[in-house]
Amino acid sequence: MEHRQRPLTPLCAFPYALIMALPAPRENTTAIVTGASSGIGAEIARELARRGHGVTLVARRADRLKALAGDLAHDYGVRAEMIVNDLTDADARSSLPEQVARFGLTPDILVNNAGFSTMGPVYRSSRAQEIDMVRTNVEAVVDLCTMFVSGMVTRHRGAVLNTASTAAFQPLPGQAGYGASKAFVLSYGRALGAELRGKGVTVTTLCPGPVETGFAEAAGISDAEAMEALPSFMWLPAAEVARAGVEGLAAGRSVVIPGTANRAAAALAQMVPKSVILPLMAQRHPSLKAGSKR
Repeated sequence: MEHRQRPLTPLCAFPYALIMALPAPRENTTAIVTGASSGIGAEIARELARRGHGVTLVARRADRLKALAGDLAHDYGVRAEMIVNDLTDADARSSLPEQVARFGLTPDILVNNAGFSTMGPVYRSSRAQEIDMVRTNVEAVVDLCTMFVSGMVTRHRGAVLNTASTAAFQPLPGQAGYGASKAFVLSYGRALGAELRGKGVTVTTLCPGPVETGFAEAAGISDAEAMEALPSFMWLPAAEVARAGVEGLAAGRSVVIPGTANRAAAALAQMVPKSVILPLMAQRHPSLKAGSKR
C-alpha cells in the first residue's frame, strides 16, 4: 500500500490565540504585575522573567519590590522596574499609565494579581476594610483593564491574566465579600475574553485553591486553622500556581484552576445545591465556629 505523507498545515490555519496568546518579549515591552511583592504575584513575575519578559512590578512595599527586581535582573537578565502604588486608591492607580510610559515601555501583558481577604461574619466586619477589599479586588481590576487593554487592541497584541480564586465558584460564608469579589473577577474575565476574541488579545482567569503564601494568616486565620478547614492535598506552592497561570496564559486558556483536587472541588461546588453546600461551609469555616471572635 502506498504511503502518502499528509501535507503540513500552514500556521495561518490555526486559531490566532494558539500561536500568539502570550506575546513574545521585546526590548521596549513589559509585563505589568500587580501585587508583586510576595506570594503568587512575585512567582508570576519570576515565571514571566524566566521566559524572557521584562517586568514592571507594582505593589505597596518598596523594599520587597526592590529585592525582587534585583533578583529577576540577576537571575534572568531581564529589566525589572518597580512602581510603589496603593491600588486601593483610585488617584494613585490613575498615575500608572504615565509611570509606565516614563520608562519608555509598552505594556503587552497585564497581570491583575493584587488582592486580599477579610475574615469573619459581615455583621462584625470593619466597614473600611470591606470597602478597601472591594476597591482592590474588583475596582482595580476593572480600572487597570480599562487603562491598558485598549492599547493592546490597537496594537493587536496583548494578554491579560486576572487572579481570582476557587472561591469564585460558590458563595463563601465567613469571607462573603472576598468570595463575591472573586466571582466578579471570574465573570468579568470571561466576558472580556469573549469581547476580545479575534482582536489579538487574550484574557485568562487564574483560580487557585489554597496556596502556601501566608495569605490566610494575613487575613486572620492561623496555618493550623486553615489546614483544618481545607485538606492538605488541596494546598499548592505559590510557584506551582504561578507556573500553571502563565502556561494557561500562553495557551490562551480562559480559566485555569491549578491542581486536580481543586478542579474537582470547583466542579462539585457548581453541581451541589447551595442549600446543601452553604451550611456545611459555614460550619467548617474557622471564623464562624463557636467561640470565634472574628
